[in-house]
Amino acid sequence: MSAVQSENLPLLFAKLASGEFGVAELDFQPLTADGRTNAEIHRLYGPEQTGEGGPAAAVVRYLPGAAARTHRHPGYELIYVLDGELETEAGVHPAGSLLSMEPDSVHTPRSPKGCLALVVWEQPVQPV
Repeated sequence: MSAVQSENLPLLFAKLASGEFGVAELDFQPLTADGRTNAEIHRLYGPEQTGEGGPAAAVVRYLPGAAARTHRHPGYELIYVLDGELETEAGVHPAGSLLSMEPDSVHTPRSPKGCLALVVWEQPVQPV
């Protein structure tokens, strides 16, 4: 990728071609929604831009020992693990894993070792 092309990409993806992600430039905030612990979020877009109940996307950082309560996804959820390991009922998902959670799926994500993931929610999650 040429320098001109990478200059036109969002900050988030400008370093992907070199194997880096640019996480140092992201502004993470504590994430406690849905009972999450030891989690942080950098929001890319959400209901402020898409409307109430609309899609959202974020980079989520689970610190070692992070967990979320069991929840349901009324719409699709995509999770791309960028670094570390994410665990779900389906197993351990290392960096490079892409999870596609179908509508009405239920899961309890956690990360004993920590991870960084790009997450896209079609609709807001619902506690179970």
